[in-house]
Amino acid sequence: MNTLQLRRSAAENQTAPDRSWRDLCRAGGVSAVLFVVLILVAIVLVVVWPPPLNTDGAATLQYVASHKALYITEQVLWLAPSVFAAVVYLALYHALKHLNTTYAALGALAGFVAWVLGLALPTTGGGAAVLVYLSDQYMTAATAAQHTAFATAAEVFIAQNNITTAVGILGPVGILITSLVMLKGVFPRGVAYLGIVTGVLGIISEALRPLIGPGYFVYGLLLPTWFLLVGWKLYRMAKD
Repeated sequence: MNTLQLRRSAAENQTAPDRSWRDLCRAGGVSAVLFVVLILVAIVLVVVWPPPLNTDGAATLQYVASHKALYITEQVLWLAPSVFAAVVYLALYHALKHLNTTYAALGALAGFVAWVLGLALPTTGGGAAVLVYLSDQYMTAATAAQHTAFATAAEVFIAQNNITTAVGILGPVGILITSLVMLKGVFPRGVAYLGIVTGVLGIISEALRPLIGPGYFVYGLLLPTWFLLVGWKLYRMAKD
């Protein structure tokens, strides 16, 4: 009887997350909530005070100069969630690695790298922090040549917001892979299926961003929903 109980206990340990990482799971849960809150606030600001669309570099720099505080706030709200998303993926790896170490690592790595690189790249999807500097320089420029130079530089960053990038696609790839691993346990299957839909839709949305226009916001709404559900489960795992 004791041998049977020991075997059963060992089997249960092999199919459950490592409890020594409960602090990381708790951090992942809190980070997911912060991620969602910042993203939603950023979306509200964009809806209430929408930036000019399809404008040239000069018009964009003039807009930034006239709404500097708002624009800086929006850039912070778009960039800060990247830090919290990276923590969520670290927690996801340790929550899922006992199910499939290889795919848990690949999914977490893809998501982690995508959000970390998002901090390093100059655009945020809602503009670029460097446009604040270019705007200051544009407004104090004394010659037409200087105005043209700063406006042209701004148009480069505007264009980068509207093109498909490998980093943009890497994020939903991470969601898709980790969600497929979730089908084996730990997370509710509903969260796993939502992640699969979000990942597939995200890949398509990022690849076709210049063509789908407002349709991109469907993925933009599913993304924080998935993060919130994942964060809730991670926090419960650390608490239970």
